[in-house]
Amino acid sequence: QVQLVESGGGLVQAGGSLRLSCAVPGSILNSTGMAWFRQAPGKQRECVAEITTGGSTNYADSVAGRFIISTDNIRNTVYLQMNSLKSEDTAVYYCRANWRNQFYWGQGTQVTVSS
Repeated sequence: QVQLVESGGGLVQAGGSLRLSCAVPGSILNSTGMAWFRQAPGKQRECVAEITTGGSTNYADSVAGRFIISTDNIRNTVYLQMNSLKSEDTAVYYCRANWRNQFYWGQGTQVTVSS
């Protein structure tokens, strides 16, 4: 079982920044594809950013140029730096690990952007 723990959510004004963290257990991070998803009320969960074990990244069009996904293999943590936040970024954000062809999810962290 892989337990992921997100942190860093909160309330921020439009135009501000937040950095989300996702703690990944043990030393699996360097063999695990990671992604950040979000789910707004009444909407489907969507992938906003992903990073492969080789370090390649991909972003949803809605966040490209504003969000950055990165990993720290020493701290076993995945980050999502969110800049120039908009009210439509308000959602619960989840990190997901793809380890040994299985998906594991964190509990989510709320991000609220006030306009």
